[in-house]
Amino acid sequence: MGIHSDVYEFAARAGAFEGFVYRRDGIDAPSLSKWVEHLEKGYRSLPPEVRKELQNLSDGTIGRAIRSLVPAISEEDEIIKKLRGMIGGKMPDSADDFSRVR
Repeated sequence: MGIHSDVYEFAARAGAFEGFVYRRDGIDAPSLSKWVEHLEKGYRSLPPEVRKELQNLSDGTIGRAIRSLVPAISEEDEIIKKLRGMIGGKMPDSADDFSRVR
């Protein structure tokens, strides 16, 4: 695949993940493990210059997902640790913080 396809695939998966966990009760953390592994793999496969350009947008999407998950699962859960590993800057203040940082 080309870089544009890789960016699209990562962004689509991240957005779907954020939507899936948003304000959801009864999250089964182990069922999310594979999804987070795919997110992490997609993120790491992007070239550094692409990640840098998309980082603030990714921080928002992944950060809102983290904000949704933390009340349901432990901050120390491996899923949260992997997601935090994809944050390069400031996380949103809440799952509802859709402000865009430029």
